[in-house]
Amino acid sequence: MGKILYLECNSGISGDMTVGALLDLGADREALVRALDSMQVDGYHLHFGRKVTCGLDAYDFDVHLEGDGHEHGHEHTHEYEHGHGHEHTHGHEHSHEHGHSHDKEHGHEYEHGHEHVHAHTHEHGHDHDHVHTHPHTHPHVHRNLADVCAIIDRMDASARVKERARRMFEIVAEAESKAHGLPVEQVHFHEVGAIDSIIDIVSTAFCIEALGVDEIVVSPLAEGHGYVRCQHGVIPVPVPATANIAAAHGLEFRFTDNDGEMVTPTGAAIAAVLATRKTLPGGCRILKIGMGAGNKEFRQANVLRAMLLETGESAQETAAQETAAQESAAQTPVDSGALWVMEANIDDCTGEMLGFAMEELFSAGALDVWYTPIIMKKGRPACTLSVLCREAQREILEDVIFAQTTTIGIRRYRAERTALERKIISVETQYGGIQVKVCTRKQHTYCYPEYESVKETCRAAGADFASVYQAAEQAAMDYVRKHG
Repeated sequence: MGKILYLECNSGISGDMTVGALLDLGADREALVRALDSMQVDGYHLHFGRKVTCGLDAYDFDVHLEGDGHEHGHEHTHEYEHGHGHEHTHGHEHSHEHGHSHDKEHGHEYEHGHEHVHAHTHEHGHDHDHVHTHPHTHPHVHRNLADVCAIIDRMDASARVKERARRMFEIVAEAESKAHGLPVEQVHFHEVGAIDSIIDIVSTAFCIEALGVDEIVVSPLAEGHGYVRCQHGVIPVPVPATANIAAAHGLEFRFTDNDGEMVTPTGAAIAAVLATRKTLPGGCRILKIGMGAGNKEFRQANVLRAMLLETGESAQETAAQETAAQESAAQTPVDSGALWVMEANIDDCTGEMLGFAMEELFSAGALDVWYTPIIMKKGRPACTLSVLCREAQREILEDVIFAQTTTIGIRRYRAERTALERKIISVETQYGGIQVKVCTRKQHTYCYPEYESVKETCRAAGADFASVYQAAEQAAMDYVRKHG
C-alpha cells in the first residue's frame, strides 16, 4: 500500500494555508519549531490555532513579523502592544496585558523570548497559541536567492527537506526575475521572500517530509480575477510571478468569479515542486483530512483541504488498468509532439554571456539549451546556440536570445519528439532521502536519480557520488517493483 497526499485547491493555495493543512494532518508542530529555530532567523513569532470559516473548522497558521506592522497577506486584524511600538494588523481583535510570568487566558498559551506575557480576548471565538521566539529584527533587510539558500542550509533537517525548500525559492526567484526584467541573482525578496515566506516554504518542506507520503497530487488551482495592490502599484490577478510559475511548470488554473488573489507566488511554487503525479488513482481510502485556513473572504470557504489517502491492491490494479488503457489509446507518451528548435550562430559573445543566456533561457521555460562549437567566416571560432521549446514559449525565448546574446537573427524549424512518461519519487537509502526520476514506456521502466539530490546527499553524508547514485537507483527500482 502507498500513501498519497492530495491537496484540494478549490480556494487557491498559499504558504500559510499549506502549512496549516499539513499540521492539521498530523505533522509534528514541536519538531517544526525546533527546525525553524535552527535556521537562526529572528524577527518573527508563530501563531498556531483554529479558525472557523463558513462553518468549517480549520487550522490557522500565521507568521507575524516584529516591529513593522507587517501583514502576512491577511485581511483581518490582530493588534499587539509589546511596549516597543509594535503593531500588527491580522484579523481578529485582541486586547493584551503584559506581565512577567507565564499565563493563560481562554485556553491561549503564549511563549515569548523576552518574557512578555499576553492575555488575549478574542471577539470572534478564534483560538491561538502564539510562540514568540525571535524578538529582534531588521524587517526591511532585502535578501537575494543566495542569502535565502544560505539560511535554508543552516536548518537542522534532511537534505531532501532543504532541497525542496531551495527549489521552491528558485522557482519564485525565476518568476520574479521574469516579471521585473532582472537577472535572477539581482532579485531581492522584499515581498515574497521576506521572513514570512522563508518560514512558510521551509515549514511546508519539513511537514511534507514528516508525513512520509509516497506521492503527492495537486488539484487544479482555483484563481480569482481583478487587481491587487503591492509595493510596485496595482497589478492584475493572477499576479505576474504567479502567472509565470504556472506557465513555466504547467500548473492548471481554474478561474472563478471571486474578486482577488487566490493563488500566491509562494503557493504556486509549492504546487509546482510538490506534485509527483497528475491524477489520483482509481480507488483509495481516506486516512485523514486536514484543513488549512486562509485569511480572505470568498464565496466559498477560504481553506486548503489536504487528504491523506491510502491505496490498496484493488486501487493499484484499477490505476494500472487505466494507465494501460491510456497508453494503448495514445500513439505517443505524455509530453510528446510538435516542438520548435531555434538556432543562432554566434562568434562575438564571451563565455560568461553564453552561460548567463543559457540560465535565462531555462528560467523562461526552454525544454533544453545547448551549444555546439563551429568555425565561422574568416576562420573565427564560434558556437551554435540551440533551444528546444514549445510553441507557447517560443516568442518569449526569442526575446531572451536577442536580449542576452549578440545575435541579430534566429532561425527555427519544427521538430517531433517522443518523450517517456515520467514522475519524480522520493526514496530512502542508507545515505538519506533522494529524489529519482522514474520514466516508463510500454513494459519498461528506467530510474534516474536527480543530480542535485544526489549531490546534496553526498555532501551531507560524506559519501562518494557513485555509491549514492547506485543506492538511489536500486531503491527506486525496489519501489517500482513494489508499488508499480
